[in-house]
Amino acid sequence: MITQTRQEPVTGSPPTPLLPLAQSYLKHDPLAAAHCIEIMDEQEALIILKTLPPDLAAEVFSHLEVNIASSLLGMIPSELFNEIVPKLDSQKAAAIIIGIEPDIRTKLIDRLPEKSRDEIRELLTYPEFSAGRMMSTDVLALRKDIKVEEAMQRIRNLAVKKTPYSYTYVVDEESHLLGVITMRDLILALPDTPIAEFMKTDIFTVNAFMDIEDVANEVAKRKYLAAPVVDIEGKLIGIVKANQLIGHVQQEATEDLLKMFGAGSTERTFSPVPYSLAKRQPWLHVNLLTAFLAAAVVAIFEDTIAQITALAVFLPVVAGQGGNAGNQSLAVVMRGLVMREIPRDKFWKLIAKETTIGLINGITIGIVTAGIAWLWYKNVMLGVVIGLAMIVNLVVAGLSGAAIPLLMKSLGFDPAQSSSIVLTTITDVVGFLAFLGFATIFSQFLM
Repeated sequence: MITQTRQEPVTGSPPTPLLPLAQSYLKHDPLAAAHCIEIMDEQEALIILKTLPPDLAAEVFSHLEVNIASSLLGMIPSELFNEIVPKLDSQKAAAIIIGIEPDIRTKLIDRLPEKSRDEIRELLTYPEFSAGRMMSTDVLALRKDIKVEEAMQRIRNLAVKKTPYSYTYVVDEESHLLGVITMRDLILALPDTPIAEFMKTDIFTVNAFMDIEDVANEVAKRKYLAAPVVDIEGKLIGIVKANQLIGHVQQEATEDLLKMFGAGSTERTFSPVPYSLAKRQPWLHVNLLTAFLAAAVVAIFEDTIAQITALAVFLPVVAGQGGNAGNQSLAVVMRGLVMREIPRDKFWKLIAKETTIGLINGITIGIVTAGIAWLWYKNVMLGVVIGLAMIVNLVVAGLSGAAIPLLMKSLGFDPAQSSSIVLTTITDVVGFLAFLGFATIFSQFLM
């Protein structure tokens, strides 16, 4: 969570002749404008945002990267905050506001209009990756005793103001979810028929505390456009839409990709340079430490390399093949974890499979590499040494590529967190150790 300190309203404004041009650009392409604002100095961005009409400012905020939006929203004057936030989607507003420093957040939310204040507070009570945090409270629910004609009239009135709903939910007097009807059901029913007579009661519901990835998988299986969210008493409190779930899954996948290679999961293409550096440098230092660990292994065999200089030529080959093979296993396993395709009782089966693939690849690639080394240096034993090293390294690569994320998952850690860096370290160390170790054992046949 990004925290900020409340600052005084920024003074100054862009030159007057530029305002119409800037506002026109922001109005016609708010997404591109948001990307431009993301790479600007915060003070300059605030000056521009203060000059915009609230509707346009809200449109720009809806496209900003969440952490940047949180920082800017926590610094704008309270009056402008009160005008912008109610115009944002409640889920988007909650995602942005959660990044504001808690004391400031509470004061700002207290000043919002009652409807927006209640919706945002409710969303913020749910865990970060739950259905309750992502749900929309804009849901169409009708009482079970109303008739088709009245239901159709209510839907027509709502359609004038917003996009028509795909599903209409049926509730009792206390908002308990009883069933669901589609637009097709309403159109085909007689006008004086109570909707309770043809509603579907066997419906899929989502608990507000359900993990959003589990929700996405369940909704995808059923090919629904949306799913109702209920509380522990079965009362309808919102819906989660399929398009939002798809966006979340895509975002999670890209964040896992960033974390696998040691970049910040919240970093975006146009994140500010200091922010990107702060996210990347710690893992670069970790990677530097692991690189020295691999170098230390090479240093142990410094005398052997000095006597048999041809060994230095093949060190990058051994390390490169091990890293590539390990990343292949890692990619397959990470995809399986993200897509919930790997039950816990199949972890060992998957590790055994990837290890077997590593063994077969090691034998195949080892034979090819051995042949090349033999033809290059006219030394059969050099081919044998690098072939054996390739087998050992690719077996360990397959084993590690599968075991690292599964082990982290079992221990409750994020399986994507810099797993590629850990994997590369293992394959480098094992590859160098195997290659140079075999070379030392058979050194009398290599000179």
